[in-house]
Amino acid sequence: MRGRTLPWGARTYIMGIVNISPDSFSGDGVADAGAAAARAIAQRAAGADIVDLGAESTRPGHRPISSQTELERLTPALEHLRARDPAALVSIDTYKPEVYLRAHAAGGDILNSIWGASPALIEAALQTGSPIVAMHNSPVPVYEGDVVDEVLRFLLDVATRAVAAGIPAAHVIVDPGIGFGKTAEHNLRILARLDRLVALGFPTLLGTSRKSTLGKLTDRPVGEREFGTAATVALAASAGIDIVRVHDVREQSDVVRVSDAIARGWRPPGWRSAG
Repeated sequence: MRGRTLPWGARTYIMGIVNISPDSFSGDGVADAGAAAARAIAQRAAGADIVDLGAESTRPGHRPISSQTELERLTPALEHLRARDPAALVSIDTYKPEVYLRAHAAGGDILNSIWGASPALIEAALQTGSPIVAMHNSPVPVYEGDVVDEVLRFLLDVATRAVAAGIPAAHVIVDPGIGFGKTAEHNLRILARLDRLVALGFPTLLGTSRKSTLGKLTDRPVGEREFGTAATVALAASAGIDIVRVHDVREQSDVVRVSDAIARGWRPPGWRSAG
């Protein structure tokens, strides 16, 4: 994309979160298009490989918005970003095919859906030639069997359908959906078995940044969970997760670099061993 390749397995890539909604759970939503673009550019400078623009809050109890409202928030920010940073890799956080098609025309590169991948979303990805992130979600945190088993079955089914429709397997990215339709205990069970997620054989994404489970474990408010997030980011890198989606890019970039150096053998450009 845009003359760049992100080879899976070489290192852990960072997706920086840019919320263009006033009711973001993390309190970092920005309504101004120029400010949203500036945040994305700052995240790129801090180490983000991808910036993820989302115009609809998905926090617990959120009120869904129309496609028109979503695009009224999203499109100006995306256009500002493209004008200032044409090379940025931009993910669009939406589950509406019509929104992604319009966003792609304005400069979006990756479709990031919190509700798996419906046939219409798969068709939108095919039509635009876009990679797709398909996340597990559930209306209620109730599972008949083991939560890890159920999440993995869902993701494997979604990925298999996407590939059967014609999307290259390397462009189908699966996300277990930490915090979406899951209790804190469910989230911890999934985090303890990231090896099974990686073993599905598809690229993987993990989003734990500032989530409520970290708050319950650390007794920290949402704006003070960067260290709890860092623990999960290091765990993800060690397990072989391909992308981590985070708010605090500069801090988590350090975590990823050290974790990748140990777990993947990555070294920074110009590295010279001091012996």
